[in-house]
Amino acid sequence: MPPKAAKSAPVEKPILGRFSSHLKIGIVGMPNVGKSTLFNTLTKLSLPAENYPFCTIEPNEARVYIPDERFEWLCQMFKPKSEVAAFLEIHDIAGLVKGAHEGQGLGNNFLSHIRAVDGIFHVLRAFDDPEITHVDDTVDPVRDLETISEELRLKDLEFMARTIEDVEKSMKRSNDKQLKIEHELCVKVKAWLDQGKDVRIGEWKAAEIEILNTFQLLTAKPVVYLVNMNERDYQRKKNKFLPKIHTWVQEHGGGSLIPFSCVLERNLADMPADEAAKYCEEKELQSALPKIIKTGFSAINLIYFFTAGPDEVKCWQIRRLSKAPQAAGTIHTDFERGFICAEVMKFDDLKELGSEAAVKAAGKYRQEGKMYVVQDGDIIFFKFNVTSGGKK
Repeated sequence: MPPKAAKSAPVEKPILGRFSSHLKIGIVGMPNVGKSTLFNTLTKLSLPAENYPFCTIEPNEARVYIPDERFEWLCQMFKPKSEVAAFLEIHDIAGLVKGAHEGQGLGNNFLSHIRAVDGIFHVLRAFDDPEITHVDDTVDPVRDLETISEELRLKDLEFMARTIEDVEKSMKRSNDKQLKIEHELCVKVKAWLDQGKDVRIGEWKAAEIEILNTFQLLTAKPVVYLVNMNERDYQRKKNKFLPKIHTWVQEHGGGSLIPFSCVLERNLADMPADEAAKYCEEKELQSALPKIIKTGFSAINLIYFFTAGPDEVKCWQIRRLSKAPQAAGTIHTDFERGFICAEVMKFDDLKELGSEAAVKAAGKYRQEGKMYVVQDGDIIFFKFNVTSGGKK
């Protein structure tokens, strides 16, 4: 009998969205729900631009550190001359209103801003305050969810209708098989949207995802739902709107739902660190910002690996499912071009065993080749060779 073929590892499906390490998330919602307050609070945590060359951040953009105990531990261990944390780029997008897809309330402008980001923080108002008017007069976060979701879907439908028209014109001039494949997908996507469903919750084949990623559809972007409530509700973890919001999210494909309080976060940001810590301890609550930042980073399919030594401890951001040569290329294009191997150890192994030598002695320091898919928190040293530069 012939030998049994070795089982190959399951192939992961491509991810919806741009394959890049330079991804960003946008804060979206109706007017007066707390978007700008959240953004302004986050900007107090933002990075000084000089840490990142060629980085011009507009007034409505901020880069915020990703809180990570692993990074802090590595910095304590190596005491490097330079420390570079991972960051999330956040964009504040002005409020959407009903009819935005037709240009209401400068809607087309706002929708183009959403198209330019890779994920969405959808801020929902779940508090009553007579001093803060709601664009629809009453507070109803589920209605707001429906309004914005429908506006994004209608804009995608408009885009798909135009694309189908363009592809059909091209098909009349050419027998290219790829045009037929694209046309079939466009019709399928339009039918899906017509049913009131978002592209991100569809079951798409790998080949279809490759085409979909060229469209950058609004409803293909991952969403994190942020429920803005008053401090009392946040403290007691109860809110009259929360169960209805949760039900709506589950019925529409699920996703991360994070309660928070803009008022609390703003007050904490205005206090000295020791006062803020004391306030949280007395009230038995904590800031939701670290969770919001980490969840947003993960939602847009970003991870990072570490390079660590006495000169520098640095987080290198990459798209999830990136292979070792692509990860090496984030450090320098020569690393990818002349890639030989990646020497990898897991953070947990280093922390448990205490040193690189101990990790090696335990047989947990590995050499990985071109097909290795980098995991979040890997500590990597790359070997490469280019004719002009020699071996590193």
